[in-house]
Amino acid sequence: MTELIPEPVFWTDDSPVCEPLAHGEAIAAHFHDFGQLRYAASGALVTTTQAGTWVAPANRITWVPPFHVHSSRSYGETDVRVLRVPAALAEQLPAEPSVFVASALMREAYLAMISDHDPVDSHRSHLLLEVVITELARAPQESMRLPEPNDSRLKAVTDLLHADPASPATLAELGHRTGSSERTLSRLFSSELSMSFHQWRTLLRVQRALLELCDGSSVTDTAIRLGWANPTSFIEAFTDLVGQTPGRYRSAARSS
Repeated sequence: MTELIPEPVFWTDDSPVCEPLAHGEAIAAHFHDFGQLRYAASGALVTTTQAGTWVAPANRITWVPPFHVHSSRSYGETDVRVLRVPAALAEQLPAEPSVFVASALMREAYLAMISDHDPVDSHRSHLLLEVVITELARAPQESMRLPEPNDSRLKAVTDLLHADPASPATLAELGHRTGSSERTLSRLFSSELSMSFHQWRTLLRVQRALLELCDGSSVTDTAIRLGWANPTSFIEAFTDLVGQTPGRYRSAARSS
């Protein structure tokens, strides 16, 4: 039987403070005619669009431009604060979804807007939003976009890996399980996702490692749980992609 996938829903508004999301809770695919900034005051939020998957753990803000269809999943009990950005101001931010490191000033201005009861178009709200957007324009972006496939053969494989990132299965074994040849899948990874199977799985594991480390897991436990042969190989892969060691990232995330 063919699974029916619901069409993305157009949402006209969002409450700035959502009900806390339980671990693993999903928000179905939808879109807005305005931009949206999403900050998890606790927990972590994973945002998926047709262009890829972004992970926003502690001290990160996710940007979703107007009309981009997106769905979400929480890790840990997640307290999400969302901020609406009018389409005119959205032009100052990237055209693609992004994750930014939040400065102290950006975070305080962001949370002040959320807690205010002033109208969105009030002078104070406008000034605070300008501060947030100005800080975003200069904030470092996380380069941790995990591209997602459109091809159904490739998606069958990446779905298995999303469900079990630690799986040691080779591409040939995954192809056997999904009915595609290793050669075909290798070509699809290269042509559609612009990376190899090994690179994609490593990026997936590092994304999940961000969540594990922010939740307090040790570097060694995270490495083992996500399928690395030893902590050293995990540290090398993590540092290459994130730009700092997992131990340093964990310390910064926990202190923030």
